[in-house]
Amino acid sequence: MSGLKQQRRVCVVTGSRADYGLLYWLLIELKSDPDIELQLVVTGMHLSPAFGLTYRVIEEDGFLINEKLEMLLAGDTLVSITKSMGIGMISFAQTFDRLKPDILVVLGDRCEIFSAAIAAMNSQIPIAHIAGGEASEGMIDEAIRHSITKMAYIHFPGGEKQRQRVLQLGEDPSRIYCFGKPGLDNIRRLNLLDREAIERELNFSFEPNTFIITFHPVTLEDNTSKVQFQALLSVLDNFPESRLIFTFPNSDAYGNIILTMINEYVASNKSRARMFANLGQFRYLSCVKNAHVIIGNSSSGLIEAPLLRVPTVNIGDRQRGRVSADSVINCDASVRGITKAINKALTSEFREKLKDMVPPHNSDGKISIRIKDTLKTVEINKELMKKRFYEVVKTTPV
Repeated sequence: MSGLKQQRRVCVVTGSRADYGLLYWLLIELKSDPDIELQLVVTGMHLSPAFGLTYRVIEEDGFLINEKLEMLLAGDTLVSITKSMGIGMISFAQTFDRLKPDILVVLGDRCEIFSAAIAAMNSQIPIAHIAGGEASEGMIDEAIRHSITKMAYIHFPGGEKQRQRVLQLGEDPSRIYCFGKPGLDNIRRLNLLDREAIERELNFSFEPNTFIITFHPVTLEDNTSKVQFQALLSVLDNFPESRLIFTFPNSDAYGNIILTMINEYVASNKSRARMFANLGQFRYLSCVKNAHVIIGNSSSGLIEAPLLRVPTVNIGDRQRGRVSADSVINCDASVRGITKAINKALTSEFREKLKDMVPPHNSDGKISIRIKDTLKTVEINKELMKKRFYEVVKTTPV
């Protein structure tokens, strides 16, 4: 028995429906590899009744959850978010001590991911970070993301610009693997529903036009959620024929304000508006594929929607700094600005241009496979854990 090769224990943390959707195919690949023991830790919004208890979706997808880690406190104030992070750090430390992973995989920049990274760093567990090097200047996630980059030992940025930012943070280029955004594998590997099928699935007509609306708090602004979202709702009143699909905001500070306003608006517009706590990646992308416009400030409007050739109205500063496609219309959070952007997105001239657009992010459906192979084969030793600041040498023009 001593001659048997030991499985590499790869622990993945997911804290929301959004990052689970982006990690789905990587989890499939990790689970299917006989040389890997997948350890799955589920936390954050997944365990909240308010957000649909989405850990059940993970179990229905056939994954074994090794730990359901409660850390999300009631309330969405800055204090409650900070307390949740503290609870998370304690719980992650205990979980990692029990699971003893060989490597930890985290995606993105949310508070629960930050807590997991700190606990792993102190436990001397090497961290592999997916989606480092992004920019979203309107969110506290910006600081969290770059902090996780400095704690991580293996990096999977989503594109060349993101790779350059990780390099600029002093990370060794030999530890940076730029394969692309694994969430885009969903578009290549899922057989998304056509319009008639998604209408039957949701019992909701997409005609004459449908808006998909996802609006999150802008966490680095002083409680602007109510004013900005009210402006958007006022604009939607000016498009009375439009069909509206609202998805839930994240559990960020001031998110409950938006959630309450969505509930009230849908209740007053039952004939044309629906709200979903969790559509799941398959149904959500099927909705995006068949929508006329994506509206709000979610990253999906800048990453997935362009690959599906669907216009995006990106409101405000939440996503400022991200790579943007020609399908994205940026506007301020005023009634006038949002109205002008939606009208532009609905024109046949604008939609015609998107047919020949080259999206800034793409996938051949195998990004997750490449990440899995790297996690499986990367050498884990004491040298990996000794990080040195990599100096980017810039040549001076003669």
